[in-house]
Amino acid sequence: MSHGAWLSRMPGQCEVCRSAACAALCPDCVKRFAAPRPRCRRCALPLDQGDVCGECLRTPPPFEHTACAADYGFPWDGLVAGLKFHGRVELAAALAPLLAEATRTLPPPDWVVPVPLSASRLAGRGYNQAWELARRIAAARRLAARADLLERIVDTPPQAELGRAERLANLRAAFHVPPAARAALQGRRVALVDDVATTGTTLREAAAALRRGGAAAVDAWVFARTPE
Repeated sequence: MSHGAWLSRMPGQCEVCRSAACAALCPDCVKRFAAPRPRCRRCALPLDQGDVCGECLRTPPPFEHTACAADYGFPWDGLVAGLKFHGRVELAAALAPLLAEATRTLPPPDWVVPVPLSASRLAGRGYNQAWELARRIAAARRLAARADLLERIVDTPPQAELGRAERLANLRAAFHVPPAARAALQGRRVALVDDVATTGTTLREAAAALRRGGAAAVDAWVFARTPE
């Protein structure tokens, strides 16, 4: 389905199947496309057995747990694109409840923090899709959310255009905890929110920056995880 098709939903229709619905996503589509499945507890990669994938056993990430609502693919790729690139900020209200539900088995964080955009990308887009998700999830869970505890100080090329090694080099030293935010992070648990995790590189680098800034523990909350 083209991105343009995602822009034409009528009020009272499901975003996915276009059936009459009282919410943006009907229960049937949620059940079909966002059914819970076994995942690595560290990075949320789908697993057939065990609870930690081989990559996380070999190289544990700087976050303790990852929660995600769905695999990245139809129909979520179109909805995420609408939120991220086509100004459909209202889609955050449709997606956030699914991720909020997926986080309920994890320890409650002191802060819910979005993966930040660079200043230039934020100015161009007009909003940070991760913050739009984070603040709604925090409200649903009655948690505190802040967008000022982590900064992106390097304006990197889009990660989707790069291979794994390039992603690592691209993001090295890209994230920074401002000095004024360090007191708020000391000894705290942080939930780091993003829309999609592909290789997990962005989450690893952002979580590592939060740990360097004083956070005692970081969990990753992502709406969708790209299968291996």
